[in-house]
Order: sequence, then structure tokens, then C-alpha cells
Amino acid sequence: MRRQWAATEAADLGWGGVSLVASATGLARNTIMVGGRELAHRLAHPKEPVSVQIRSPGGGRKRLTEVDPELEQALEALVDPATRGHPESPLRWTCKSTAKLAAELQRQNHPVTDRTVARLLKAAGYSLQANRKTQEGSGHADRNAQFEYINQQVRTMQKLGQPVVSVDTKKKELVGEFKNAGAEWQPSGQPTEVKVHDFPDKKLGKAIPYGVYDLASNEGWVSVGIDHDTARFATASVRRWWQEMGCRRFPGATKLLITADGGGSNSSRNRLWKVALQELADQVGLQLEICHFPPGTSKWNKIEHRLFCFITKNWRGRPLTSYEVIVNLIASTTTASGLLVKAALDTGHYETGIEVTDEELADVKLTPAKFHGEWNYFIHPAK
Repeated sequence: MRRQWAATEAADLGWGGVSLVASATGLARNTIMVGGRELAHRLAHPKEPVSVQIRSPGGGRKRLTEVDPELEQALEALVDPATRGHPESPLRWTCKSTAKLAAELQRQNHPVTDRTVARLLKAAGYSLQANRKTQEGSGHADRNAQFEYINQQVRTMQKLGQPVVSVDTKKKELVGEFKNAGAEWQPSGQPTEVKVHDFPDKKLGKAIPYGVYDLASNEGWVSVGIDHDTARFATASVRRWWQEMGCRRFPGATKLLITADGGGSNSSRNRLWKVALQELADQVGLQLEICHFPPGTSKWNKIEHRLFCFITKNWRGRPLTSYEVIVNLIASTTTASGLLVKAALDTGHYETGIEVTDEELADVKLTPAKFHGEWNYFIHPAK
């Protein structure tokens, strides 16, 4: 259409019109003349289609892969996953961007641009790929058996109408005007401004959310600590849940099953955790049954994907400027399935580095289960 339009303008100008239009538009004289022939053909034969072919068959610049047959092989050698870590790979320790791939190909006498590299990679079936977490490492031989044991104990307790909770510490959060991952609706061009660097505020410090999730009731409790994540902080959070929510939901309870990770403040090897659980059992008057998940399986803990993930979604894109903001955002977390969450600030001081003697551990009324007593055990109240 462009060349036919130019030919029309040239015809209107008369003699010398082709030269004038070519000078004004930058089009080649031959292009304008082809447009004129097309118009003449259309006028003479209005029912016949107008050919748009200008170049002769086989004309035009050849593709780089035809001019340089070794180009594709050279590019494949640079990006092939099998060459990762190869001592002779020229891009062994660099990000394989299209610009760097093009530069390396040019160094190897293959004149290409980054756009050409991107086109060749796409044609060869390559695309940008992120890392995927699939390798869990070596698992314990009784990993699946422990999952089945936990499932059996949970079902038994729920049939008896006894409470079952999942506990864990959520990721510690910086308190202050710091960037929080995610985005929320704001007036266009008016994002919330936060600090450039994530250096902890000495006055505000960090928030330590410890959660207790009631599996049967779909309810959660979160204690937001300001000191340290210790075993006593963990059991204090469970006690707060029982006082604020659990005792009302299970007025006739005599037992409490707690499922927890195998590490952290509620580690199966933590002596203070067992001593603190004895103190908890004495205070609430319940027999505690503890089941720890096998090593390397913390993501299977129910609290991770039934409570913590929704809290993260609820405060995405919002700076956690104060402890009050954190507590309110946690407590306002809801889901379509009816999740109820309560939260409170725990201002208590929890000492670290406490050593538990053999005598103190012996005073704990602990009964190991028949199956993996180091992971599954009962703690009975003193009275």
C-alpha cells in the first residue's frame, strides 16, 4: 500500500514526480515504479489479484544459519546444560544472557546480535527457566512410617474429641519502614516509600511470630515475640492459645496432641523443650502427646500451608512499621474456608543458652512411644 500510495502521488505530480516522491519519502525509485505498475495492472484487470512479489525467487539476504552453518552448533555448545562446570567452557562463571552469548560468539568469529541469539535459542526449544525445588536430599528410612504414625494419632485424637494442634515459628520479620514482598492497590504513581537498605532498627528490632494451628477447628493463634525464639517462648505461645481459644473450644479435654518440626525451638533433641512442656502440662492439667516430623520434612507441617501462607498473603506489599501493625494484620487474616486467627504481642523476656542438667531432665514425666520414642512421646502432668 505504501508503494502504491507513493506511485499515486508521483502520477499526480507528472514529469519528475517519481524523483520528487523518492526524495521526500526515502523510498527507492524502483519501489515507486513497481507501485505504478501494480496500479496500472489493477486498472486494466480489476478482477485479477495484484502480485506483491518484488524480489526475484531466492533473492534477499540469506539467513545467518545458511551463511554460517557452524553458528547453531557453537551456540548450542555455550548453553547446553551438559557443559555446565566444564573447565573449558568460556561462560562457566557468568550469567548466560543473550548479550554475553552474542559477545562470545562474535569472539569466535560468528557475527551475531543479542536479538539473533534470542531468536535462535527460541527456535531450538530453549526458554528462560528458574530453579525448581525438587531435591529433598536423603530421607530417613522410617520417614513414611512416621507420617503414617502421625496421621493415625491425629485421627484417633479427633475421634475422641481431643484437641490437635500444629506449631511452628514463622519467619522473623524486620519491624519498621522496610520493603515487604508483594504489591497492593495504590493510586497510580504513588507507591509506599520505604527504606533502601534492610538494616534492622535497633529500637524496633524484629518480630518473632510463633503460631498454633487447631487442625479440627481451622483456627490459629499467633504470639508475636520481641525477644528470642526459645523453647519457653514456644510453650508460652501454646499456653496462650489454650487460655484464649483452646479451653473454650474443648472444655472437656484431658489430652493435647502437638505436631511439631524436628528442629528449632521445639526440636526433638532440645532438652529445654521437654522441661518447658512439663511446665505446660502442669499448668494446663493436660496430658501432652508430642509427634515430631522426620528430618527435612518441615514443609509438611499443616501450619505452614493452612495458616502462615495466608498471613503472608494478607500483609503482602505492606511495610510492617510497628508491632501493632503486625498483630492487627495477623489477626485480620481470613480465608474463604472460614479461617479464624487471633494474635497478641508477647513482651516477655526469654533467656537463651539455658543448660538443662540430667537431674532436671529426669524429673520430666516423659514416656516414649513404642515407635521412635525420640520423635513420639507423652508428657504427663505432675498432679
